[in-house]
Amino acid sequence: MKLFIDARYTRIGFHDGISRYTASLLFALKELADAGDRRLPRGLELTIVISDQRQLEMLPDLPYVHICAPTSALEPTAALQLNRYSPDVVFSPMQTIGLGGLGRQFKLILTLHDLIYYSHPTPPGFLPLPVRLGWRAFHTTYAPQRYLLNRADAVATVSQTTAALIREHKLTDKSITVIPNAPQADSFISQDQALELAPQRTKDLIYMGSFMPYKNVETLVQAMRFLPDYRLHLLSKLAPARLAELQTLAGENVVFHGGISDEDYRQLLHTAAALLTASREEGYGLPVVEAQSAGCPVVLSDIPIFREIAPSACFAETGSPFAFAQAVHDLENPQVQQDSIINGLEDAARYTWQHSALSLLELASTLHRQ
Repeated sequence: MKLFIDARYTRIGFHDGISRYTASLLFALKELADAGDRRLPRGLELTIVISDQRQLEMLPDLPYVHICAPTSALEPTAALQLNRYSPDVVFSPMQTIGLGGLGRQFKLILTLHDLIYYSHPTPPGFLPLPVRLGWRAFHTTYAPQRYLLNRADAVATVSQTTAALIREHKLTDKSITVIPNAPQADSFISQDQALELAPQRTKDLIYMGSFMPYKNVETLVQAMRFLPDYRLHLLSKLAPARLAELQTLAGENVVFHGGISDEDYRQLLHTAAALLTASREEGYGLPVVEAQSAGCPVVLSDIPIFREIAPSACFAETGSPFAFAQAVHDLENPQVQQDSIINGLEDAARYTWQHSALSLLELASTLHRQ
């Protein structure tokens, strides 16, 4: 089976959510292949699809083909370009490839991570203006989404919560397979290590993620008024205008990092009192399970997706700064902290990239046999 993975959404020099999802699946697939894992389909051939040679720096050493960028005017011909290489199955980490694979001669798996942009239609700012305009138009109705997903042979998503929403809105009549995100394998620490670190945890609190409006970071910033002896570290990059908005709400105990290295992020996860997230919606919530895998307690908005991926978390009312502050204070109780750490490790252990890669292979093999 010739399985092609569309990695054209890989960022240059750093990962965002889709980029990390694609790369992590690819590294897990290569690891399984290199180990000769018996669960792999016979005759499996993996190929990466890129649009920029620099993307290979963020991806494993696998055969690759080069086609147009997904935001280029040639994207409607993407499937025709791929036909030249005779793939059996193509997996896209997004919900589109060449207008739903127009003219394709291969099986196609499309991925819908979430439905967030139907209720929060503001597109990512790094996209070109024509793409941002098209993004807004695309999310004014479910019709384009239904058209694209129903042109695939199967649909993937990252959580049972999103799968339920896809079914609720009748976005596809194709099968839906959950291929979740996961922490990196080397981020997990043992229960003994986590409990040994617990007494050394500081009064630092961390937030990792974007600053899109639905992330509701304002609630976290305002919660710091009730936590004067704590510091909140906002780790990710943010646009100058968004920085100015949040600075007007922030006190001296809010630190804006504007980006952080993986090494420094991991160190903070091992020393911080908790990771906080007040999102109103999520498709998955990778920073949550990353924190739990590192033995870091988490305080989360009480929304369905977080109940799914982190049922042992400390939950707070989504829009209440005081509730978030109170949940942080609750973790000052050593027993509450210990329970949060131990149960969080168990929550995170349910997700591995190897398991997700095997789920993808099983789906691709099923399509190949049809």
